[in-house]
Amino acid sequence: MPPMASTSLFIPASFAPATAAAPARRSFSSHRSSPSTVPSVRLRRASSSLVVSASASPPRSLDALIFDCDGVILESEHLHRQAYNDAFAHFGVRCPPAADAPLDWDEAFYDILQNRIGGGKPKMRWYFGENGWPSSKIFETPPSSDSDKEKLVDIIQDWKTERYKEIIKSGTVEPRPGVLRLMDEVRGAGIKLAVCSAATKSSVVLCLENLIGLERFTGLDCFLAGDDVKQKKPDPSIYVTAAKKLGVESKNCLVVEDSVIGLQAAKGAGMSCIITYTPSTANQDFKDAIATYPDLSNARLEDLKLLLQESLVTG
Repeated sequence: MPPMASTSLFIPASFAPATAAAPARRSFSSHRSSPSTVPSVRLRRASSSLVVSASASPPRSLDALIFDCDGVILESEHLHRQAYNDAFAHFGVRCPPAADAPLDWDEAFYDILQNRIGGGKPKMRWYFGENGWPSSKIFETPPSSDSDKEKLVDIIQDWKTERYKEIIKSGTVEPRPGVLRLMDEVRGAGIKLAVCSAATKSSVVLCLENLIGLERFTGLDCFLAGDDVKQKKPDPSIYVTAAKKLGVESKNCLVVEDSVIGLQAAKGAGMSCIITYTPSTANQDFKDAIATYPDLSNARLEDLKLLLQESLVTG
């Protein structure tokens, strides 16, 4: 078997999280600690009770809980990576064009990439822009015009999306712990429920129908995907749009995210955010989150209401 094309690349500082300055180039082989070293639950503040003075503003209420999809409702990084690599192999994508084998994004590379750049098409645009546009079965020679470059990205992304759907429909994927229980608590309490994902709408719809069930999916008060906004996370557009569609104030929304990119989007929209991290995001800087969890097993609705109120009083 011929060797896979190398992905020992560098991410520019412009894609580093806003919470910390990064050198101009960051090696993809940087060390990452084991997720087992991350505390099971981390609260930004240590107070165990909420005290509001008579003169204080009324506590903010939790009017809407908004879930991200990939990484929150399901651990999907490895599934997306598999679908991308299958697409690269299917179309013979070689980057650089003289590579002996189709492009293959390894796990370490994709962990960094997907935590820096939201959305599949932006990932490919950035990668090909940095490493040279590839040869492929779509274009025998690397595309040079903007229209041909967009055509290449669109065709690869469409095939990748269909492949991802096949993986989801295989029946081997389950929602992360605590997701369905928390969704049902929220609906039972009369609080609005939404899902906002940067992924392609058709793939998110398939995920939700298969993982949370058709009844929960059709019962959502708002559902937005990457197709619905012009800018991807960390741009806050998707959450700003969600608040408008839900008819609630941003300060009364709580977002569930798994990465710094999503956290930045939520904060940019004026929303509080909790983190349910994955192995690939466990060691990111979540200091702006009001709480972090390894999963949602122990995230109870009443606790989330208290956290949201506390974030107004103390921060």
